[in-house]
Amino acid sequence: MSQAFDVVVIGAGPGGYIAAIRAAQLGFKTACIEGWKNPKQQLKLGGTCLNVGCIPSKALLASSESYEHVQHGLEEHGITVGGAKLDLGKMQARKDSIVDKMTKGIEFLFKKNKITWLHGFGAFASGGEGGYTLEVTNDGKKETVQAKYVIIATGSKARHLPNVPVDNVQVCDNEGALAFGTVPKKLGVIGAGVIGLELGSVWRRLGAEVTVLEALPAFLGAADESIAKEAAKVFAKQGLGIQTGIKVDKVTTRKTGVVVDYTNDKGLAQKLECDKLIVSIGRIPNTDGLGAVTVGLKVDARGFVEVDGHCRTNLPNVFAIGDVVRGPMLAHKAEDEGVLVAEIIAGQKPHMDYDTIPWIIYTSPEIAWVGKTEQQCKAEGLAVRTGQFPFSINGRALGTGQTAGFVKIIADAATDRVVGMHILHAHASDLIQEGVTTMEFKGAAEDIARIVHGHPTLSEVVREAALALDKRSLNS
Repeated sequence: MSQAFDVVVIGAGPGGYIAAIRAAQLGFKTACIEGWKNPKQQLKLGGTCLNVGCIPSKALLASSESYEHVQHGLEEHGITVGGAKLDLGKMQARKDSIVDKMTKGIEFLFKKNKITWLHGFGAFASGGEGGYTLEVTNDGKKETVQAKYVIIATGSKARHLPNVPVDNVQVCDNEGALAFGTVPKKLGVIGAGVIGLELGSVWRRLGAEVTVLEALPAFLGAADESIAKEAAKVFAKQGLGIQTGIKVDKVTTRKTGVVVDYTNDKGLAQKLECDKLIVSIGRIPNTDGLGAVTVGLKVDARGFVEVDGHCRTNLPNVFAIGDVVRGPMLAHKAEDEGVLVAEIIAGQKPHMDYDTIPWIIYTSPEIAWVGKTEQQCKAEGLAVRTGQFPFSINGRALGTGQTAGFVKIIADAATDRVVGMHILHAHASDLIQEGVTTMEFKGAAEDIARIVHGHPTLSEVVREAALALDKRSLNS
């Protein structure tokens, strides 16, 4: 007889494991299906984010930034360091140990909350309003489980170029790009999105000559134009080569490396020769093999599960969250949707505001924003006022030597309500939360301006940007 559960979650990434934990907290008998294995063929929880995404990339970003700082950032502090050496094996081992600690932490949380981990990959076998039968496949072995409620959290995978095989040795997606055994002399990156910029930054700091090829005509088109322009200047000064408006014609792998034939924004044929190539052109949802057709689950032409504003699918008692549904493919968005769905199942009435989800790119300096860009406001015909303030005259930023960037706040011209905040700075990922909180509570720029901010802190720049909307900045 197969096991029966109140809630079964398919996938244990950030959305899935959080959904399982919250469901268990609410008293449901809960199981989570996950069959992902690391290179050592060990079953691991955490999905792409913890294993080959957010967590390992941030570990390498921190290590590579420390290496570059020792080489170039200490002299102004009166500190001279000679003979700094890179031990890439040790750096990679540190990254792997952090990943291992995090994934084991989820295992502990599953045991603590009495969540059953079903080893394998899940698919619908049958079901309807009375419940669902799910098939769990692990190394050819199959078992079935019963679920009253199902939460689909199968995440996404890297999109690859047509006719360009990814071997994760020479041509890599995010998984291979996190596991280089040596620093490539020349590295090509196709795609100037979040992953491309972050991984390109890692290997540039460690000594690679990096060229980023972007198909879109503008750099970071999703970001506010003023932030994108300033970031492009900073990255160019750092030595990160970025070309926009290109068209990839052909990718050829050789024993000695990879050759990318492309057409630049002026229509001229170009050739990029590199030791390794990272393909970072977005991600696609993991819905193949889910058994959607078997039970009539609606999946659109791009592979996304169709849901309403509360993550309900067209099937009774079946929900879908995270990268597998509409909206930004962000771990924190998936986590909050996991909580939302578990609480809906429990009969609660949770709330989630998709307009206040922060975006973060962990380059150096970091780029973060929440809400609308100035160009979006213009396109929508929304009259706004903007305030901007640089870190270059902030005492705390000067003390740490992290003076690049600025804060920009956008407010409705009629109501002063904050509709967007955009930050370029080494600590943008932390500073953006003031904008998120203000917008979540429908706050005004004047609210930020009137709140006492500690001195000396980087947060004072946020306040000065709010004051700048009325041309009353106190320190400029």
